[in-house]
Amino acid sequence: MRVYKRKTERGKVPLDVMQQAADRVIKDNCKIRAVAKDYQICHVTLYRFVHRIKTKGTATCGYIGNRQIFNEEQERMLAEYAKKATNIYFGLSPTELRKLAFQCAVMNKIKIPDKWTETKMAGADWFSGFLRRNGDLSVRCPEATSLSRATSFNSENVKKFFDKLTEVLDKYKFEAADIWNCDETGITTVQKPRKVVASKGLKQVGSATSAERGQLVTVAVSVSADGKSVPPMLIFPRKNFRDYFTRGGPPGCIGTANPSGWMTEADFKEYMKHFVKYTRASTSRPVLLLLDNHYSHLSIDVLNIAKENGVVMLSFPPHCSHRLQPLDVSVYGPFKKFAGAAQDGWLRSNPGKTMSIYDLPLVVADALPQALTPSNIMSGFRAAGIMPFNRDIFQESAFLSSYVTDRPALPVPSTAAEGHSHSDHAACVSVQSTIHTLDTNSPAVVGAEFSPETVRPFPKAEPRKNIQSSRRKRHCAILTDTPVKTALEQEKEQQNNKKLGKKNHREANQKTGEKTVPKATKGTAEA
Repeated sequence: MRVYKRKTERGKVPLDVMQQAADRVIKDNCKIRAVAKDYQICHVTLYRFVHRIKTKGTATCGYIGNRQIFNEEQERMLAEYAKKATNIYFGLSPTELRKLAFQCAVMNKIKIPDKWTETKMAGADWFSGFLRRNGDLSVRCPEATSLSRATSFNSENVKKFFDKLTEVLDKYKFEAADIWNCDETGITTVQKPRKVVASKGLKQVGSATSAERGQLVTVAVSVSADGKSVPPMLIFPRKNFRDYFTRGGPPGCIGTANPSGWMTEADFKEYMKHFVKYTRASTSRPVLLLLDNHYSHLSIDVLNIAKENGVVMLSFPPHCSHRLQPLDVSVYGPFKKFAGAAQDGWLRSNPGKTMSIYDLPLVVADALPQALTPSNIMSGFRAAGIMPFNRDIFQESAFLSSYVTDRPALPVPSTAAEGHSHSDHAACVSVQSTIHTLDTNSPAVVGAEFSPETVRPFPKAEPRKNIQSSRRKRHCAILTDTPVKTALEQEKEQQNNKKLGKKNHREANQKTGEKTVPKATKGTAEA
């Protein structure tokens, strides 16, 4: 009976129709049965309505609805609170929402069932009814998002990226075919099982995988805004590369190897040569390459190759690639899905065998073309606002995830190098004005007595501490510009000098130890 469905039309006669029928009975002295027949009303219902008017002066019609704990306005405030909590990436679980409802009812002295008081939360029936009455809410499984990504994607960082993009587009007049995005992703020998058809009631359904722990191969891909792509590069977790590693891979692909299997400066240097070869970039026909701030992309050798061949490199703001990078937006998701299907097919074609890293090129050759379709690629550039250019592609609500670190910024001295500026402090100020504007319009905080935010304020980070950190902070920058490139060269030289100093200190300690050890041995022997 939780979801009762009416089986009759009783109680649905409009009040004005009932009033007209009652007036004929009372004022015109008509028979109740005759009037009820004319108006197609149950004669007993009309009799009761007339009786209430004669005895009490007024009457109502229809069934009285079930008593609800909260009225419509209060439930709307709870729903708005739940939506905003989800938008700032701190959504409420069903249990937390039920506890919040109980706390709001207690604070506002609303009559509640005894069961709520015993369990200190609202009942399961109330929660299911709350979802039914608010059809735009549902229980969802959230995607894990790091705090760095949630807080770094703010209006100031996005504004700075589009300012830099506008600068290079106005200077070089790039067309869609000249705008490229490069990024890496990993594929392992252990695939994620797909959904299968199984019997109902089984507590566990299994699916065969290649191994418990797999090895990872990095795939580097580049795509252009007009839907084209460059053959990928595969990086294998081996000390030395052999030509047979890429056997069966996508046509035109290349490969490298290093012990970790991740992209390194030496690997990206080889890939930059590969990229220049297929894009035919030159100083007379430059191209724009959008990429993240991974350390391998900041190699001085890579920047030199790019500058010599007319490749303008523009980096994304840190931790914003999940919304600004076309490959992350629309290509790599389908690629992982198709790669899992290809691995399932390989296991069924090779029963009893274990997939190795040398079988992954076959998987990439099967899955990558299905993901690198022109429609997928162009939709990624369109969703990021890169091509067609749209700097207002993201609404203010998209930046709510940075609400948690919305704090007043401390004064920070300016630096000469563009790549080392502290624009994240200014980002907090910009986002703060956006959030406060949204909060003022939110019904949960407009001076009402019933306010879920009063009971449970939204999470907020502590004031920023003025602590000097030695860690370099990367920001959106045109990496091939001379000032930025010079700053990176100076940084690289400082790192090399620091490493050389540590090495010399270590060698000096080893020499000192070699001199003292024989003396101790000699003394021990004499003793």
